Amino acid sequence: MSRAPLTVGIIANPASGRDVRRLTANAGLFSSTDKVSVIQRLLAAFGATGVERVLMPTDMTGIAAAVLKNSHGRQARSSHWPALEFLDLTLRQSVEDTRLAARWMAERGVALIAVLGGDGTHKAVAAEVGDIPLLTLSTGTNNAFPELREATSAGLAGGLFVSGRIPPEIALRRNKRLLVREPSRGLCEMALVDVAVSSLPFVGARAISRGADLAEVFVTFAEPQSIGISALCGLWFPVSRHAPGGAWMRLDARSPEALLVPLAPGLLQGCGVLAAGSLEPGVAHRLCLVSGTLALDGEREIEFNAHDRPTVTLDAGGPLSIDVNATLAHAAQQRLLAIGSEHPQHPLNLESQDTLENKNVDTADR
Repeated sequence: MSRAPLTVGIIANPASGRDVRRLTANAGLFSSTDKVSVIQRLLAAFGATGVERVLMPTDMTGIAAAVLKNSHGRQARSSHWPALEFLDLTLRQSVEDTRLAARWMAERGVALIAVLGGDGTHKAVAAEVGDIPLLTLSTGTNNAFPELREATSAGLAGGLFVSGRIPPEIALRRNKRLLVREPSRGLCEMALVDVAVSSLPFVGARAISRGADLAEVFVTFAEPQSIGISALCGLWFPVSRHAPGGAWMRLDARSPEALLVPLAPGLLQGCGVLAAGSLEPGVAHRLCLVSGTLALDGEREIEFNAHDRPTVTLDAGGPLSIDVNATLAHAAQQRLLAIGSEHPQHPLNLESQDTLENKNVDTADR
């Protein structure tokens, strides 16, 4: 019986890095060309570590088309890219495209999904794939969940894990999450980083760009170097990714204590701080406002009023992700990237390939 090829998925959100904060702040643009480059670096690393097939969704911005075109080029051949298969989705140009691609990949039994996007993209994928590990890559605006790192190193870590050379207890990290529940509406939504309670009555443009609109924040983790809503706790009451608990903060513009916070790249605002503290796992917290909106991972998604009773609960049931630093540290200790003469990237084989290609060029010129 033939063995199924070692397969991973890549989901790149075409819309990540393009939201309204390009206008309201000084956020940079992460273009489709940039995402193609990231994917190609991933493919080189996957090919070098034994991944045989990669699934990708189609899109309407040219990302998949450019990767397909470049897969026939010299760089792809010399780097031994895995075989590519494109999922022909019915595109809606919304988050449903991301969710559908993730579901299809889960059904195909991928060993790993590399996600290019911000916090919202990673949340959408995580909601569909159960315990399939995520390789997180930051291509959004206010990114806290996906750490900023070079795709080549991330791809090496992901490829080493799925090829069975790194134990799961070293390579994988179980992430925390926040669950927003409103039983009377049958509502249960997840956030990977933060839930913000806003006095704004409608979802509207979704992004929150004014500290005065925030009344309360709950976070799974908050690092001092963060940008966005989680930076409030990160600069006042920080909590690490690895700690079992999270943190909360109450805000009021009239408070005598205020904190200068980077709510978006280049957008620094003072926010009045009333109180802050630890968020214990498993405890359902009621909101400080009777009506308003809830922003999950930076975007307003839920409106609530006096008839609703939403709660926020922290738990350890979030997605699995590749711990790139721990994986590559183990690879270095065990010399897992040492290669023999049979490996296509061994210098002797590279020299032979260069000689053959030069001969082919000379023949073509004649």
